[in-house]
Amino acid sequence: MLKKGDTAPEFKLQDSHGTEIKLSDFSGYNVVLYFYPRDNTSGCTTEAKEFSELADKFKEKHAVIIGISPDSVESHRKFEEKHGLKVLLLSDPDKEVLQKYGAWQLKKLYGKESMGVVRTTYLIGSDGKITEVFEKVKAAGHAEKVMETLCSL
Repeated sequence: MLKKGDTAPEFKLQDSHGTEIKLSDFSGYNVVLYFYPRDNTSGCTTEAKEFSELADKFKEKHAVIIGISPDSVESHRKFEEKHGLKVLLLSDPDKEVLQKYGAWQLKKLYGKESMGVVRTTYLIGSDGKITEVFEKVKAAGHAEKVMETLCSL
């Protein structure tokens, strides 16, 4: 897991329209980089919708919101359209970025262990350094907590 003060690792992934997006495309901006398990599940939908509702406030703070999951480009496009999302969704089917950022971990559910996405958010400053890490996030209310943290910086 990366920590506060670390330089955020560069990545290049496709968005919901198949366009390649790099972290360095947002140099000079604050970046809310959140990792989530799966499109159209209850928690992930709640999180994406809450970030979308606050998108204009984040924009006022010179911040861009990026969600990353292992879902396909097509799945992201449908998720975005179905819920009118205003966040940038990136597809990481090979889980390379998820692993770089420590969001791909061994999870335990009902006594069974399997690898999966642990809901994690990084707040990255305009200088590319990680300013805050939110681990094992609860979806509801999370976007507001990230906004409060961004406003306190």
